[in-house]
Amino acid sequence: MIHYHGMAGAGTSRDWITLAKGRHCFVSYAACDKLPLFASVCSSFCLDNGAFTAWKQGKTFDMDGYLSFVSEWMHHPAFDWAVMPDVIDGSEEENDDWLNAWTLPKHLGVPVYHMHESLDRLERLINEYDYICIGSSGEYSQPNSKLWWKRMNEIMDVATDERGKPKTRMHGLRMLNPKVYTKLPIKSADSTNAERNGFFCEKFGYYPSPTRGQRAAVIADYIESDQSAAAWIRPEQLELSL
Repeated sequence: MIHYHGMAGAGTSRDWITLAKGRHCFVSYAACDKLPLFASVCSSFCLDNGAFTAWKQGKTFDMDGYLSFVSEWMHHPAFDWAVMPDVIDGSEEENDDWLNAWTLPKHLGVPVYHMHESLDRLERLINEYDYICIGSSGEYSQPNSKLWWKRMNEIMDVATDERGKPKTRMHGLRMLNPKVYTKLPIKSADSTNAERNGFFCEKFGYYPSPTRGQRAAVIADYIESDQSAAAWIRPEQLELSL
């Protein structure tokens, strides 16, 4: 699987080069000032639409601006794909309208399925796209909780076949936790764990690394030490450790 590390652009350029060099980066439209730096040293990068940040700040999502942004960067050799716009607290119809407003090549955009949405919408997205994002939302906003796993079991029943193999490629938003992604047959996942704890957490064991970038790199190495599951194993076949 591909481990994408969220990059918000805080810290020094030296720290960011240490973390991003040779890795896979996940860069938000809401914090993209350092993207030229990341793109110059990383193995590949994805673009997040930044809708969650806009929603938290009470701002209207800039669809035209995001499409222009993706259009500029989609020709970079390290570019993988971009998260298609979504409405955080919107209805399924509103989110479908945003998908229909995507004017760039379809294979470059990956739609978001929010876990509180109907399984019918999940099945439709699986049939229409060869890559989807799964986002924790609503009452399932906390990955790795018991309620979250109960819902994920329902989702995997739709998203995988009788052998537990995925019907389409899946990306786990905020799921780069080994306790999560090692149980799921996903193609990729992201989180800001390395950035957040490496750059801003002062407590780092008895022998802390000398720079924030090195601390973040240690965390990233730990996160990348495992891979996703080859297939979904249903609870009746193997009890999940929650």
